[in-house]
Amino acid sequence: MIRFEQVSVTYEGAAGPSLRGVDLVIPEGELTLLVGRSGVGKSTLLGTVSGLVPHFTGGTLRGRVTVAGRDTRTHKPRELADLVGTVGQDPLAHFVTDVVEDELAYGMESLGLAPAVMRRRVEETLDLLGLNELRDRPIATLSGGQQQRVAIGSVLTPHPKVLVLDEPTSALDPAAAEEVLAVLQRLVHDLGTTVLMAEHRLERVVQYADQVLLLPSPGAAPVIGSPAEIMAVSPVQPPVVSLGRLAGWSPLPLSIRDARRRSAPLVARLSPAAGSAPSNPSARLSEPARRTASQGAAPDPAPQTPAGLHLSAPPAFETRGSGGGAPVAEAPGLLARLLRRGKPSPDPAAAPAPAPGDRPAEVRDLTVLRGRVQALRGVTLTVAPGETIALMGRNGAGKSTLLATLVGTVAPTTGQVTVGGRTPHRTAPPEMVRRVGLVPQEPRDLLYADTVAAECAAADSDAAAPPGTCRDLVTALLPEVPDDTHPRDLSEGQRLALALALVLTGRPALLLLDEPTRGLDYAAKVRLIEILRGLAAEGHAIVLATHDVELAAELAHRVVILAGGEVVADGPTAEVVVSSPAFAPQVAKVLAPGHWLTVRQVAEALDAAEAQ
Repeated sequence: MIRFEQVSVTYEGAAGPSLRGVDLVIPEGELTLLVGRSGVGKSTLLGTVSGLVPHFTGGTLRGRVTVAGRDTRTHKPRELADLVGTVGQDPLAHFVTDVVEDELAYGMESLGLAPAVMRRRVEETLDLLGLNELRDRPIATLSGGQQQRVAIGSVLTPHPKVLVLDEPTSALDPAAAEEVLAVLQRLVHDLGTTVLMAEHRLERVVQYADQVLLLPSPGAAPVIGSPAEIMAVSPVQPPVVSLGRLAGWSPLPLSIRDARRRSAPLVARLSPAAGSAPSNPSARLSEPARRTASQGAAPDPAPQTPAGLHLSAPPAFETRGSGGGAPVAEAPGLLARLLRRGKPSPDPAAAPAPAPGDRPAEVRDLTVLRGRVQALRGVTLTVAPGETIALMGRNGAGKSTLLATLVGTVAPTTGQVTVGGRTPHRTAPPEMVRRVGLVPQEPRDLLYADTVAAECAAADSDAAAPPGTCRDLVTALLPEVPDDTHPRDLSEGQRLALALALVLTGRPALLLLDEPTRGLDYAAKVRLIEILRGLAAEGHAIVLATHDVELAAELAHRVVILAGGEVVADGPTAEVVVSSPAFAPQVAKVLAPGHWLTVRQVAEALDAAEAQ
């Protein structure tokens, strides 16, 4: 169905090709999962299938890509629209109309399908993706996850033979992600649809894949094989695979069910440590020994490469992190030093810092109406210094709205919100910049300048910080990113890091992050976790809205679950997530009813058991 013939792609001004030596066939009627670290060229490879590369992105494409016999070099995306459906990383860039139902019908209308066919397919898609209650809603009023479901639905209605999906579950809650993946699997099995999908959250999707296509490094030749073969050599892998490697299981498990079937010997090894295991080991982030242990052990030796699979370099495996990839141990200490060094000197025009006794945030009986929708209802929440709280819940539960009230962009309808002793929506932004900072779901919303250097200069000015403060933070988070780089040319993960540096320039006592792991691979996620741990150890309070259960398990002291705008659970991470089938991480599901949430905790428990 999809054939790559010695394909390489080089962008203007790049030192080398983003893709090189891609020569393979993706068969019809299979789900192929595209994996690799951030920046290896996954989105570029997907773009060559849809025709976006090179027709819209520019650059030089050498070789040939054909989809059902059509050459994407000579067929523009509109000439492939009846054959290929594409959903990119940014749903908002995908939409053409303003209302959900109209968006689902637009692609079919462009292809000239009969009204009766269009009506039937819209209704089917509304039901398949759980969008029926949203059919008349303006797209702009939907949550990020709801918008992502609409974007996926809009490419399903024309019934394309090929689906090209870039991070399709990144903004979805666990239940919605399972629904979308079940729909894709049904299309593959029942209709013979060919699906090529890039996804960083492998714990969600690897068990659905028929084959996995690995891009080992930028410009390296790809490797394709069965999920088990590729996970054995991949530099990125889900926690269940890391757990299998730690336990010495062969073949490695790809699903919770596979792992549970083999877990009895591991549970027996953990039994001596069970009585002493803390309910939430990640809660003691201020202990130097715990920070050291959380950085992980040395990588395990690389396993034997399966016959027929070749990598340009041995992959590095990290069994004690949240997944694959090695954490950067220096980041938290370096970042803390930079934050201290970047503390603004006294300036009568600058806003005073929050008093030491001020709580970072307090919410009392908060209710928010957004149009006809009651986004929040009776929410009460207190955030302590140095505390990390994960807000979780299904798409549209009110997580982003709660963050918006804390930063002051949304005013309460009733109730009270105070941040650092101020009422956010009634306080001038310059006065709030050192009390609270928000990294939004779309980091590009904070990026307006044409270069990284200009963004940093503006951040220093806004925060009354010494010149170079923001640039030093960017260097710590984004090594080797030149000053003249345009923010739009950064990857999704790099944009997140830049936005985080801009916010941290003001040294806010309260840091808010909305879906901070969208577009991050496991190595980048581990680095982010270490940075946030370092900030919490310095006394910064952190509230993050996330659907990433592995992130919450690794980082959060508390989990607050929202449903229908109300708080339905609030407690220590281990107590809340282990009792929830939707929000429990993979390790907790495999080793239930144990207390372990992450591979790192299991490794520490095994060390403790062996020492007894």
